Parts: sequence; structure tokens; C-alpha cells
Amino acid sequence: MMKRIIFSILIFCTLAGIYSCRDEETYADMKDKERNAINRFLKENDFVGPINVISEVEFYAKDSTTNVDNNEFVEFNSSGIYMQIVRRGEGRTMVEMAKADPDSTITKTLLCRFLEYDIEGGDTICTNLNQSSIVDKMQVKYSHLSRAYTASFMTGQMMSKYGSSVVPTGWMKPLDFIRLTRNAGRIAKVRMIIPHTSGTSNASGYVLPMYYEISYQLGY
Repeated sequence: MMKRIIFSILIFCTLAGIYSCRDEETYADMKDKERNAINRFLKENDFVGPINVISEVEFYAKDSTTNVDNNEFVEFNSSGIYMQIVRRGEGRTMVEMAKADPDSTITKTLLCRFLEYDIEGGDTICTNLNQSSIVDKMQVKYSHLSRAYTASFMTGQMMSKYGSSVVPTGWMKPLDFIRLTRNAGRIAKVRMIIPHTSGTSNASGYVLPMYYEISYQLGY
């Protein structure tokens, strides 16, 4: 009787181990799933429709712009980010501001209105677009010498949602190309697909790609 019980336990443990291995998703599996989700989004989505991907070579040849009428998004190969510049804005870029600064390092406050959409889950995760009086405020520092950005949220929905002041690196990608102004009618706006490697800590941990619409206004 005891042998039969032990044998049954061993069988159960073996089967449980087999099914556990089957259910366990590797990082490579999750990256494949992410890539497939992004590819589907490029072909069909409820925001902008089928996306026309252009190369970085094409993007720079057109003075770092994307044709919104043709629904162009540039793909940055090193990061996997896709970006459409809806409005370039007026004023100067962070890079241009830093060149004019004697120390070649500047710190600016930016006010952002945004929408964050989970591409795999098919749901809006976070946004402040439905509350006109609320903006996400972040402080951005750019060094012309190192050609690097550092940024942190000061207030807003992203900080509240994720409990962190860390700004996703993907949010800083447009700053090389957009112009910053305090004029609300002339602010820059972009659309982006950001893979987990350039996203929030949550997106990074669960290997989730996000779609964003973000406007950038120069604060005080």
C-alpha cells in the first residue's frame, strides 16, 4: 500500500514538472511575442491605421521629419523604437540650446500630455489627455559633451501609476528632433511604439511593447 502511494506521488510530481516546463515562458519567447505584437500593430491598429515604416537614412535625408499624410514612422534600429513626428514644434531643440550654453549642459522642465497603450493587451494603461488641467511634469538634463539625457518625473500620472520618478528612455528619444516652446498652440507632438527595453520598469519586467502619443511643452 505504501509503495503504491509513493509511486502515485512520484507520477504526480513528474507530470506537474512536465506541465510546468510547458507553461514556463522564456525571455526569448516573450521577445518573439513582443515582436509579433508590434508587427501586427504596424499593419493594423485603431489609432492611425496601417503604418508606413521608413529607415533612418530616409528620415535624416528628409531633415529628420516624417510625412504624417503618408503615416510614416521611422524605425531606429539600435533601440527598436518607431516614431512619427506629428508636429515638430517651434523654438529650439535641446541640442541647439546646449550648444548655445557656455557649459554645454542645460536643464529644462517639460510638460507632457500623453496616452500609453498596451499593444499586447489592447488597452489604454495610463493617460492624462482626458484631464486638461493635469500634465506630467519632468525635469530633463542634456549634456552636449556626453550627448546624453537624464530625466525624472516631478509630478503626474506616470509617477502616480508606476510609483517611480524614472522617465522611460523612449520618452527622451524625440528630444533630439523636436523644438520646444511655451506657446501651447505650437508645441511638439509625437507618436511612438516603444519596446520593453526602452519602456517603463513594468514594461521591461513583463516584456511589453507600448504605443504612446506625447506632446512636449517647455515649462518654467
